[in-house]
Amino acid sequence: MSKKKLPKLGFLYLDYVLRFFDHSNFKGWPDKIESVTYHWKNDKNRFIKEVKKKKIDVLIGNIPATAYETFREIARELPGVRFIPSLDTQFSNKSKENVTRFAWKYHLPIPRTHIFYDRDKGYKFLEKTKYPKIIKRSYGPSNYGGYFVHKVDSKKEAVKLFNKKKYHPMYIQDFIPMQADIRVMLIGHKPVCAFWRRPPKGEWLTNTSQGGSMDYQNVPKSVLDLAVKTSKAAKAEYWACDIAYGKDSKVRILECATAFAAFPYVRDWIGEYLMWSLSDKTLRKPHIPMFNWEELGKIDSSLLRTIRHINFGKYSPSFDGAYFGKKKKTFGKEKVYLHKLDKKYQMFDVRKKLFEEWPSETWNFQDRFALKSIKSMKVKNLKREKTPFASGDEASKKIQLTHKEIHKFLTSVKGIGEKKAKVILNDLKHSKIVQTLQFEPEALLEIKGISKSIVDSLMKKWNEFLEKGNK
Repeated sequence: MSKKKLPKLGFLYLDYVLRFFDHSNFKGWPDKIESVTYHWKNDKNRFIKEVKKKKIDVLIGNIPATAYETFREIARELPGVRFIPSLDTQFSNKSKENVTRFAWKYHLPIPRTHIFYDRDKGYKFLEKTKYPKIIKRSYGPSNYGGYFVHKVDSKKEAVKLFNKKKYHPMYIQDFIPMQADIRVMLIGHKPVCAFWRRPPKGEWLTNTSQGGSMDYQNVPKSVLDLAVKTSKAAKAEYWACDIAYGKDSKVRILECATAFAAFPYVRDWIGEYLMWSLSDKTLRKPHIPMFNWEELGKIDSSLLRTIRHINFGKYSPSFDGAYFGKKKKTFGKEKVYLHKLDKKYQMFDVRKKLFEEWPSETWNFQDRFALKSIKSMKVKNLKREKTPFASGDEASKKIQLTHKEIHKFLTSVKGIGEKKAKVILNDLKHSKIVQTLQFEPEALLEIKGISKSIVDSLMKKWNEFLEKGNK
């Protein structure tokens, strides 16, 4: 294929939102890759003109929940442009409600869930239901550390929580006793990374920031099969699932999205995959063997955050291969050769969707039934996007902190002294620290000297700060 036949690629960026991809993830693409940045508020028409002017065929990048509906409109104005992931694939990124509705449509197992926009009906449900229950904030900033997931053991606790938090819609799930939950990342529907997150003894939250632990060994077949089924239902080029492994040994979807924290080498693999697919398979297809994560997981996470462009050789019979090829793994109910699992779990070429599966006129409940309109339940016109500071389910004001206030906040966190505070401020600038804490705290791990324990302490302090009402 000649260079002229390659589609024109562009990276989709947004102010205040940290970037999932950059040019280093697409090493080997022979043409220039453009960049287009969306600046929020009334930037839709300018953004569309810039995409057209640069003659971009494919826009690559995730869209945050607060801009999702606006980009639905933008995508309709750019019918010749392919969005990767598609807006339909990113439907689950917007809210937990959307994850639930996606799972309902495709008969994917999830904890029994109730969603109420009519608060009177919601409170009546709380009167008669059995406890414990899990209450989650459906829509808004990052749920880092499980700070917006609550277990309630009685009607009194549930009512008190909703009265205080004003979560909207009322999103309520049955409590499922779990052995652990498992994060599975997929590229072209093929699992490329998976790990357990186990709760500390006597606790129920599996988040490492709440004391949970993680490991990469012996992820069950039932979990990988459900993740593949979910990725295929979403028609996802890349995808991540959080799957609950219950004490009853059943598996259930907790979360799924295209926006997830990933090591740099995973983003490199996604880039390789997209280049292979978009070049009509003239560029190299990445070979990512099953259970590679068991070996990579033995490496310290601080090193994994710096490793780039990992490649694996394919199995080919030889004298050495005859020896190593005899190694089997217990998987499901049988023992199998590891290299044979690569045929069972193939990497598929996900093609462009030709229709809208989740049009906002039907599925945008969050804006159609806003909290202030709950009595009348009248359907209003779709709203424009909120600013990146808006929580979606709470009437939160834009958080504004001075350089001095941010510095004081950072140095109040255990593990952050004057030196580390200076490093963070130099790397992000004080104007972007709030957005990072709100939307993608995992990105702080990419700053030199900032460990997982420091981010956990930072997020704990940040959520205490928000609880006090930013006073």
